Amino acid sequence: MTRPKILALVLAGGAGGRMEVLTTTRAKPALPYAGVYRLIDVSLSNIRNSGIADAWIVVQYEAQSIIGAVANGRPWDLDRTHGGLQIVPPQQEGAGAEGVWHEGNADAIYQNRELIRAFAPDVLLVLSADHIYRLDYNKVIDQHLASGADATLVTTEVPIDQASNHGTVTVTKGGKVTGFAYKPDNPKSPIVTAEIFVYTPDVVIETLERLSSRNSDAGERRSGLEDFGQDLLPELVRSGKVREFRLPGYWKDVGRPETYFESHMQLLEDRPDLDLDDPAWPIFTLNPQRMPARIHGTARIDHSFISPGCDIAGTVERCVLSPGVTVEAGATVRDAIILENVTIRAGAAVQFSIIDEGTVVGKNAKIGQKPRRDLPTTEELVLIGASARIRGGATIGRGARVEPGATVARTT
Repeated sequence: MTRPKILALVLAGGAGGRMEVLTTTRAKPALPYAGVYRLIDVSLSNIRNSGIADAWIVVQYEAQSIIGAVANGRPWDLDRTHGGLQIVPPQQEGAGAEGVWHEGNADAIYQNRELIRAFAPDVLLVLSADHIYRLDYNKVIDQHLASGADATLVTTEVPIDQASNHGTVTVTKGGKVTGFAYKPDNPKSPIVTAEIFVYTPDVVIETLERLSSRNSDAGERRSGLEDFGQDLLPELVRSGKVREFRLPGYWKDVGRPETYFESHMQLLEDRPDLDLDDPAWPIFTLNPQRMPARIHGTARIDHSFISPGCDIAGTVERCVLSPGVTVEAGATVRDAIILENVTIRAGAAVQFSIIDEGTVVGKNAKIGQKPRRDLPTTEELVLIGASARIRGGATIGRGARVEPGATVARTT
């Protein structure tokens, strides 16, 4: 049987505003994850492990942070002379024309439709780059082709009170999608899209062109399209040829501080639902070239990830430390995510916080407070931007935000 020609489109152009100060100078898919990875590594590793040869990354906001993280596809064996990984920026449509920023993921496909047509794939696999899961995409593609569907939505089930953060679907027992609602205020279904889509290329492009013709004003350069859930998926569902593929196992949308934090805490469990260290399905990345972590005799470490290059002399409990983090003797870090090259001075106490790279926390500073429940909400987490300076003795209370490069010298 001839293998279908597959094009994987990884959408990595969003500004990631929900991550606030953590995405001021980087695209959200370039955020570190689990100490030694980036969020985009998960999608690219699933592509590599599925044996898919062609992957395009659609970039826009802070594109260089993505370009630097993916290293031309080398960690995933996608750096090829023909095919492999390509970076796709926003396009100009003719000489002298101005580029148009993508208004959402549906618009991103529309703006690149001629490139996709020229590639002529049999299957268009479209992925977001800020979700954590493991999936052999061939299983979805095989089902899609066998069913004759125009679109196959990979779905998962979440608690009903979280479903409003996602596109929700209703399905028959046979897997036909009969209804779709985009981030509804009062969701009727706990089944949500996992932001993994398989499309029949001609159908999705023709549908987008029809929707653009209907939505855009005459003479407007913009397409009138935004995200999949606002027009494209409802239109395809009405056609009656949309199927679901239920994702087995772990899935987490880590596009909000509270879910990013929760996913890290789940990795620290004694028996996590997702094994990132499975030799049969490895997660590849552009590894930092660092020495092994240095652990001093004064250190106390419990249920934590300590990355290469760390220097730990204080107390670290239920934390994920990225490469190059220093925790001096007498400092205490609990229930926190600390990104690269952060220094936490003696006597400082950090909890329920996410601290971005290059920040220095001064002696005896106090950051964060316990949440009202077991896990903090976004509003309860402290978020500190890159290269901030927290002066000695400063106190940063529950839910505070510190802008990148800022200096905090007093209580906030």
